[in-house]
Amino acid sequence: MLLDIRAEIELGEIVALYGTSGAGKTSTLRMLAGLMQPDSGHIQIGSETWFDSDKKINFAPQQRDVGLMFQDYALFPNMTVRANLEFAQEKNTDNKRIDELIEAMQLGDLQHQFPTRLSGGQQQRVALARTLAQGAKVLLLDEPLSALDTEMRRDLQDFLLAFHKKYQPTIILVSHDIGEIFRLADRVFVLENEEITQTGTPLEVFAEGNEKLIGRVIEVDEKQGLVAILIGDKVIRKSLNGTLVVGDEIQINTDT
Repeated sequence: MLLDIRAEIELGEIVALYGTSGAGKTSTLRMLAGLMQPDSGHIQIGSETWFDSDKKINFAPQQRDVGLMFQDYALFPNMTVRANLEFAQEKNTDNKRIDELIEAMQLGDLQHQFPTRLSGGQQQRVALARTLAQGAKVLLLDEPLSALDTEMRRDLQDFLLAFHKKYQPTIILVSHDIGEIFRLADRVFVLENEEITQTGTPLEVFAEGNEKLIGRVIEVDEKQGLVAILIGDKVIRKSLNGTLVVGDEIQINTDT
């Protein structure tokens, strides 16, 4: 793979990386986190340089103020849910944020369980909570909600927005869910053929020139013949056409 990424992100922004499998999204996160070294180039966060091939600068992962959520979760199997979160946070820090995360992720009844006793969706919630517990200024989230059901996914999207508003980290999110990108991201970078081919707001990237958006059905009213569709953070109502159930994804023409 010849991955050529050139991008500038505002501090405190939420950015989505979107593209097909193998386009380089996860590799990009790993390079930002210091787990994979680029052949050349530089990575700068504010006034701090994390990587510069010309100047031979390459900060180790623990030197970078970054939290990475892995697709495979990478939880410590010998630690309970709560111990996983406590291990991640800075030393000499009170547990207020951990308590907040356990409540938001609905992990209260599971906090003293070991990860091997949890389902995939529960492990994903723990992995996300552990990443947020670090208090890092840059959060790299690789498909953080993909294993969750529709209701839980929507609740945690709301929580991520509230968390971002409170702590203002820079978030780089990998997601294949266009509705999720609309709801969370300020901008989208589209990766194709190992390079960024499009940049813009979710509306600019997914609607303009395409005249179609992906929405998710959140309510079906058969009596009225209407369906409520969530697109980003907006809900629209359309006439019910065919058989739809809550959770279905459908295309919406933007010119009607």
